[in-house]
Amino acid sequence: MANSTLLPPEEDLRQAPAVRPMNDVHLSGDLGEAEQGVFASLRDSIRDAFFAPKLPPLVLESQPIAVVDRMAVKRDPVSTGIAVVIHVVLIGLILFLAARATGIIKPKPAPEITLLAPPPPPIKALPKPVAMGGGGGQKSPTPVTRGNPPKFATQQLNPPKIPPLAEPKINIPVTVDVQQNLKMAKSDVPQFGVPNSPLVGMSMGNGRGTGLGSGSGAGIGAGSGGNMGGGVRRIGGGVSAPVVLFQPEPEFSEEARKAKVQGNVLVYLQVDPQGRPQHVRVLRGIGMGLDQKAIEAVRNYKFKPAMENGHPVTVEMNIEVNFQIF
Repeated sequence: MANSTLLPPEEDLRQAPAVRPMNDVHLSGDLGEAEQGVFASLRDSIRDAFFAPKLPPLVLESQPIAVVDRMAVKRDPVSTGIAVVIHVVLIGLILFLAARATGIIKPKPAPEITLLAPPPPPIKALPKPVAMGGGGGQKSPTPVTRGNPPKFATQQLNPPKIPPLAEPKINIPVTVDVQQNLKMAKSDVPQFGVPNSPLVGMSMGNGRGTGLGSGSGAGIGAGSGGNMGGGVRRIGGGVSAPVVLFQPEPEFSEEARKAKVQGNVLVYLQVDPQGRPQHVRVLRGIGMGLDQKAIEAVRNYKFKPAMENGHPVTVEMNIEVNFQIF
């Protein structure tokens, strides 16, 4: 078969574009034009930098539109008022303290308080016996007044009191429960009281009991349980010592046993008329848990009570509790 070649019509051949070689195509002009564009751009940049042309003023033709701020926090007027008041108070307090510290504002002096009925000073007994303690008083609104103490007796039958309106039919001497070998000063006032009291009137004291003073008991002074001198009655001066009937051995604490600590603990106590320890406390301790063990042991003691003129009385005393490791 013979080879045949398909050719376009003559019209198409006439309208077909001419094909140019690749070397003849330039995308952006020749090289001279490109170099001229770089220098022109540099020239324009220098001119804009040093000799910039003045542009006409910018006229804004847009109008602002109000937009709700979603992030804004609305302040409560009540909380605002409270915050303002607190700040004002704090600032005022700081200024006030600063003024006081610098001496601008001087504090008012404290008012002087004067007692209408000051208590009398402690009674001094002459001579002082071997041991003394105790006191007395009565339920009166004022302290004891100036006067002479009643007769001292070991057993009180008729306590001192404000003179009655009528004389009693049976004349029993007024006494107080004070040891008879005690001597006191005398006052020139012919009534019952204490010689060193600055008060004038008729009062047996503001304590409790049937004696004179602010204490509790049938004695004189601020103590308790009769006699005088303050505090509780002590052994001596007609008061016998309590006798120990039951004395349990103190136990060692585990801490002291491991450390091998030993020694004596001095314990204070009061023995009541029934022979029971009261108001137990440590006067001199050694620690390591032994002080508490000593208190527990003394609280379980049993005594024959102290006696005064055949009557049991409350006395105070000290006991040494010995902790010894064998």
